[in-house]
Amino acid sequence: MSEDGLSKVIELNEDLIENNENLAARNKEIFKKHNIKSFDIVGAIGAGKTALLESISKNISRNKRVLVINGDVATRIDADRIEKHGVKTVQINTGRECALNSYHISQVIKNYDLNNFDVVFIENVGNLICPSDFILGTNKRIVVVSITEGPWVIRKHPILFKFSDIAVINKIDLLDVIEVNLEEMIRDAIEINPNIKVITTSAITEENIPELVKELFSN
Repeated sequence: MSEDGLSKVIELNEDLIENNENLAARNKEIFKKHNIKSFDIVGAIGAGKTALLESISKNISRNKRVLVINGDVATRIDADRIEKHGVKTVQINTGRECALNSYHISQVIKNYDLNNFDVVFIENVGNLICPSDFILGTNKRIVVVSITEGPWVIRKHPILFKFSDIAVINKIDLLDVIEVNLEEMIRDAIEINPNIKVITTSAITEENIPELVKELFSN
C-alpha cells in the first residue's frame, strides 16, 4: 500500500473511533437521564461471561429490573440462557464484526422504554482485543478472564485491563486441577492498572458473586 493509501486508512480508523466516542457519550447521557447503572462486560470466548451474568441476574433480579444486551457473531444461545433468570435480554448478532460498538447500543436503547429498567448489562462479543477500541457509554467496564486461559492471559492483554474498572478472574473452582498462581495474576492486573478492582469468582459455585454484586453497585 502506498504511503498515501496508508494515511487514508489511518484517518478512516481515527474518524471511526472518534464517531464511536461521540455516540458513547450520548449513550451515557441517556443512561444517566434514566438513572440506569450500566456495565460493559468483555472477555474471551469461554471466560465465563454468560455464566457470571446468570449468577448476577439470580442475585439481583428480585429487586432490580434488568436488561441484558448480548453481543455475539451468531445465535442467541447466551441471551436464552440469561433470560431464564427473570431478566429481559436483547441479542445483537454482529456477523463479521468482532466487537459491539456504540451504534449497536444506541439502536437498542432508542427502541426500548428505559423507564422499565434499573440496570443494563452489555455482554460484548467474546474477544480480548477488538473491544479495546470501542467504548459503549457505560458506567463501568468489567474485563473477565479465567484461570483456564493460562497464567499470562492478563499480561498478554494489557490494554483492556488498563481501561477497565473491574477485573474478574473466574473459574477459581478449578484451582485444584489447573496450576496457576492466582496471586500473581491479581498482581499483574494491578500493575497494569493500579485503580482496578480485582475479584476472583466461580460462576459455578457462586463463590464471591455477592462481593462482585456489591462492587457493581458500590457507587
